[in-house]
Amino acid sequence: MTMTKRDTYTPESLLAVAVQVFNERGYDGTSMEHLSKAAGISKSSIYHHVKGKEELLRLAIARALDGLFGILQEPGATEGRAVERLEYVTRRTAEVLMAELPYVTLLLRVRGNTDTERWAMERRREFDQEVAELLKRAAADGDLRTDVDERLATRLLFGMINSIVEWYRPHNGVTTDDQQVADAVARMAFKGLRT
Repeated sequence: MTMTKRDTYTPESLLAVAVQVFNERGYDGTSMEHLSKAAGISKSSIYHHVKGKEELLRLAIARALDGLFGILQEPGATEGRAVERLEYVTRRTAEVLMAELPYVTLLLRVRGNTDTERWAMERRREFDQEVAELLKRAAADGDLRTDVDERLATRLLFGMINSIVEWYRPHNGVTTDDQQVADAVARMAFKGLRT
């Protein structure tokens, strides 16, 4: 990355630059010097806002996790039959992933090398467990197949959703395909999961 001089920057724009650099270089391969050059500001300016790169990582991952956990509080995830709630959560998870693509990409790439990464992995497991519980309830209601273990079904479901980060690219900032992708994910998953 080349150094770009900026007259002004915000904590939000600094975070966006950090996420971009983390995704390009890997968290472990990123130094404060890399972040400084990419943001076009001095390292001391970065330290004015955050303690270091791990705090930037935590802020970025928290944004992704807040989006995912927020889904579980929406009416579509809390009201109705379990299978309908599960389908809603599946669709919305794909939507949040696309809306917060760089942040969720970073979340999916953490490996547990730092306290922040271990925290993120634990939170991801909590989210997966909530979804597995919904899947278990839907199967108990007779709406889903019972011949596939709910933990395996959850892993396969999120494997499909999480793979979106590898190929999805919004075109010129226009994300008109988002709804089509989210609908396709839900259709493909629930054609195979429903009884």
